[in-house]
Amino acid sequence: MNRVEVNAEEVPLPPWAFRVVPFILKVLDQIHRDGWDLSVLFCNNNYIRSLNARFRCRDEPTDVLSFALGETLEDGEAGRRYLPGDIVISLETLAENARYFHVAEDEELRRLLIHGVLHLDGLDHDSNEKKEPMLQLQEKILADLAGECILS
Repeated sequence: MNRVEVNAEEVPLPPWAFRVVPFILKVLDQIHRDGWDLSVLFCNNNYIRSLNARFRCRDEPTDVLSFALGETLEDGEAGRRYLPGDIVISLETLAENARYFHVAEDEELRRLLIHGVLHLDGLDHDSNEKKEPMLQLQEKILADLAGECILS
């Protein structure tokens, strides 16, 4: 059983935030992961910019950051749990990306969530080219879960 916690920093928790949990659970099923406890934090550009500057030496906002923890612990009730880390998403950059790429904000949100989960699973990419294996997997999962909707 996987568990997901959703919070917000410097923005109100979106009213649709509860729909993020079942979506991420389906993503974790797609990549065959179990026993994961991860968190998602929604924020604004100012907050993600500060994280990006502090941890990646890039003084600019970005859409999604993944902070890998990669620890395992024993939970008396739930047994062995894996703590992959945290996903941080700027709602402002998400909206900007959706406009720029001419996609619905819901699709962009799902893409960023998948992207964050894949990074926590240890995958990475050298560029944003479609040929990147991680990005190909991201788009496959996005297509497989195309019927899902978070924002409405």
